[in-house]
Amino acid sequence: MLETVPLDHSLGREEYKSRLAYLRSRLFDIQKCCWENGVGSIVVFEGWDAAGKGSTIGALTRQLEPRGFRLHAIQQPRSHEAELPWLWRFWNLLPARGEMAIFDQSWYGRVFRDRVAGTIGERDWHDAYGAIREFERTLADDGYVLIKFFLHIGKAEQAKRLRRLRDDPLGSWQLTTDVWQRHRAYGEHFVAAEEFLERTETEWGPWTIVEATDRRWARFKVFDTITTSLEASLRQRDIALPAWQPTGHAEE
Repeated sequence: MLETVPLDHSLGREEYKSRLAYLRSRLFDIQKCCWENGVGSIVVFEGWDAAGKGSTIGALTRQLEPRGFRLHAIQQPRSHEAELPWLWRFWNLLPARGEMAIFDQSWYGRVFRDRVAGTIGERDWHDAYGAIREFERTLADDGYVLIKFFLHIGKAEQAKRLRRLRDDPLGSWQLTTDVWQRHRAYGEHFVAAEEFLERTETEWGPWTIVEATDRRWARFKVFDTITTSLEASLRQRDIALPAWQPTGHAEE
């Protein structure tokens, strides 16, 4: 799946500003409509270190009504969480009706980072595929809109970004030993990503692979996918879409 993704997509500055102004305005209106009609949504961001998950999420959340979403940056489970069923903490982070939950990394860590790092056994990550599909099917059956992104960059691009981050006095703190280890194990993570993308691609939880070499293209694709997905869900529920007029300009 990832091998066939072209990573040279790009968007010029003026076209980006025009398209994002349109989408940012539209997304705000759609979020409000979802809130008023009790349509909850879950947006998952997975992908490579330095692929731009954090900055893309930042651009997204600046446009949203802050009372209508929750952002969850997922780390390794704490001591008491590790003693409970592994999906327990994610059940507790589900949004209320009409709200949006945004996950910066998610339950997919079990079949991606944890698998490659060897912190769980082979049987555990094999069994996780079925648990994930059932979990997401339950979310969809309960009325949530599930939108999943994998931000994809090549190993050479990742290396360039990590070196740039290393040389940035304000950003170098983000580089940990684990980040460099994951970079060196890019090939193993690639195999794991290919497998979990294929095995968890479903009608109720489809993946959108975001070609993230160009930052402007990545942000456009994320905004466009979220807006389109929420609009489609509102139509399926026979909820009238709001009238709108795009205003403002996209940030660079």
